[in-house]
Amino acid sequence: MAERRVKVGSSVGLHARPANLFCKAAGQQPAKVTIAAGDRGPVDARSILSVLGLGVASGEEVVLTSSDDAAGETSLDALAELLATDLDAVPS
Repeated sequence: MAERRVKVGSSVGLHARPANLFCKAAGQQPAKVTIAAGDRGPVDARSILSVLGLGVASGEEVVLTSSDDAAGETSLDALAELLATDLDAVPS
């Protein structure tokens, strides 16, 4: 299993809009990715309800995990980069 640890850059954490953008991006990845925060999760990164249920705050570290292959590594890199940005500042 490959993993990435990243601090959430969105000023409101993974709520509504940022979570929606993250889940859509996760759904477009070639590999399945899970996300966990502290002792919460892991949950499917493609599931908006599951991601919202984690209650991730701004600046909180999350752990993204995927299978240990090239597609998993690529997916983790893309999603980690996305989470590190302020998704509320990204135009629709």
